[in-house]
Amino acid sequence: MESKALVVVSWVCQVLAAVILLQTLFFKFTGAEESKYIFTVMGMEPWGRYASGVAELIAAALLLIPATAPIGAALAMGVMVGAIASHLTKLGIVVKDDGGLLFALAVTVFLTSLVVLVLRRGALPLVGKTLAEALPLPRIG
Repeated sequence: MESKALVVVSWVCQVLAAVILLQTLFFKFTGAEESKYIFTVMGMEPWGRYASGVAELIAAALLLIPATAPIGAALAMGVMVGAIASHLTKLGIVVKDDGGLLFALAVTVFLTSLVVLVLRRGALPLVGKTLAEALPLPRIG
């Protein structure tokens, strides 16, 4: 039987990650100055900006559907690994005087997605049942 508290924790993490991902799409798809700067520094403007935006949109949508939330969490984590690595290598923690906000948002999405992935690991296609049985951690489903 799953705990109501675990379901609440998962949903809070799912919604928080999805809201952050969706909020940043406006800047990526409209070509905001900061987004263009980031992807120019990374040598990926404009296609990297569009591709990461599409991946983030898909991840956010998947996070909001319980059956696909762990897939969305894994996708979000993958995108955030790229963002975090970019900040730690080429961009720096602070980008254009943002006080480290973009880096903090990337870390937040990564960590909340990790919680969702752990809690909902049993719903992962192909490996979910094995992971759920192998990891003696609390889970949903």
